[in-house]
Amino acid sequence: MTECRRFRIGYALALKERQSLMQPSLANLAKERGIDLVPIDIACPLSEQGPFDCVLHKLYGDDWKANLIDYAVKNPLVPIIDQPDAIERLHNRISMLQVVSELGISQEKETFGIPKQVVVYDSIALSDSGEVGSLRFPVIAKPVVANGSVESHTMSLVYRHEGLLKLKPPLVLQEFVNHGGVIFKVYVVGDYVKCVKRRSLPDVSSETLNCSEGSLSFSHVSNMTMPDGTPEKYYENMYLEETEMPPMSFVTNIAMGLKRAMRLHLFNFDVIRDSKAVNHYLVIDINYFPGYAKLPSYEMVLTDFFWSIVHKSKTEDDIEDSAVGGDKDDKLLIGSHYDGT
Repeated sequence: MTECRRFRIGYALALKERQSLMQPSLANLAKERGIDLVPIDIACPLSEQGPFDCVLHKLYGDDWKANLIDYAVKNPLVPIIDQPDAIERLHNRISMLQVVSELGISQEKETFGIPKQVVVYDSIALSDSGEVGSLRFPVIAKPVVANGSVESHTMSLVYRHEGLLKLKPPLVLQEFVNHGGVIFKVYVVGDYVKCVKRRSLPDVSSETLNCSEGSLSFSHVSNMTMPDGTPEKYYENMYLEETEMPPMSFVTNIAMGLKRAMRLHLFNFDVIRDSKAVNHYLVIDINYFPGYAKLPSYEMVLTDFFWSIVHKSKTEDDIEDSAVGGDKDDKLLIGSHYDGT
């Protein structure tokens, strides 16, 4: 009896992601499906390791990018999840949300968009009444760089214009929209889409806007505190489980549109519902390769994704091998820009 072929997925992750994601439960389930998850030694050239049927990574930097490019040239039929140039778009909050505005998705009962935002490159612009003056307060001030570092998560809720003068550009200033203190986090793994709800920044009343200090800094909602104790009082009276979820078909359409436009397989995006227009949603952030271990049954979700990637790649490889007079350039395209669609 012929032994079934096994597939090898090489993964290159930072220590934190590796410890969170690569649990024995995931490795064992993948192994049962004929897939071996193999750690990549980032100190050695990738082209000298393997063989791999897929490369999974969440590492950045010029050295790693050069390593990947060298490997892709030498192994053009091996899918790389995901391409560095596609990931880099999400490292900049200026370009990050532009893709949302470019989606050609039908909007009927439910509509979506992004908050009004401006980019400020220097302190002089913060005091200017031009573009900054066109924003309605409060605003969220976010670093332009969104690379997962501590600094990229440091944000401020700014109540009045004078609060901006304490901040250090470059910054993206995004109008804050009251959304009932609930954020919807949409996780995408290939064609799999899961929407969950989490608590978010409390709504800002006109009274709070007039009485609060200029700005409030925070990194995550869970560790945010306000002088008047607003979050505690707010969340005591808020029932997260009673918050209505957005229609799944609506969320899935956005997710698949983003997947195609960004050429990414692994990401999540944050959505809020405008309290003043209950059928209007705003995409406020997009993140590459989020913490999937927080999802229920994440092992099954990822294993199904791995299986689909290696088997589709194998099928396309077989078709190319059997094609008469096949174009060599087409084979290179499959490997270096594999999008799984």
